[in-house]
Amino acid sequence: MKKIFKNGAVWAFSFWILFMGLTFLWVAEMRAEEKPKLTILPFFIERESVCPVCRTMFQKGDVFPSAQNTLTRLLYQRMEAKGIFKILPLEKVEEAHAQREKRIFEERPKTSSIELGRELGSDFISIGFVFRFEERIGSSVGVERPASIGFDIHLFRLKDGAEVWKGKMDETQRPLSENLFKIGSFFRRKAHWLTAEELAGVGLDEALRRLPGTTELEGK
Repeated sequence: MKKIFKNGAVWAFSFWILFMGLTFLWVAEMRAEEKPKLTILPFFIERESVCPVCRTMFQKGDVFPSAQNTLTRLLYQRMEAKGIFKILPLEKVEEAHAQREKRIFEERPKTSSIELGRELGSDFISIGFVFRFEERIGSSVGVERPASIGFDIHLFRLKDGAEVWKGKMDETQRPLSENLFKIGSFFRRKAHWLTAEELAGVGLDEALRRLPGTTELEGK
């Protein structure tokens, strides 16, 4: 009798563990579905010194060959870490983007991007432009030329086309001795000379601190 009771208790406990596990997965999936969908477009290399969306002026410079992929990857990782959006896979976005003429995005970047986002069933779309992505020449302890980055990002809500957030970076890394008022910024840059990717990552982190929450983004 005790053995039967013991076996029954084991089965009941196992069933409870299974039930709780399935419930947890179901809740997690439901929460994921509730998140607004975000399309992150690959960054555009901008040949002019003016952003075609907001008309902000940037210092022009060289753009490192892999800058587009690097910035897109960094933005994807940081947006994913925010946990606000369900982000469409980059492969799917790149495939849909490649099927459209490049000229259309050059002539009407905002309108064309919003149209693409709606076709993909997104709620939001991110459009980024890179104006300068220059690698440091030297090492982390001393440079001949520091890394220099210029980019901006615009986030649009697709149901009404409203811009709900934008971020930018237009910076050449400087030593602390040139500006003691930026000591906090100096230490956020790890107190040494950064690579272009590291500097861009710091810039994205600082810009995304001002990203609104879900309620404000959705205009509720």
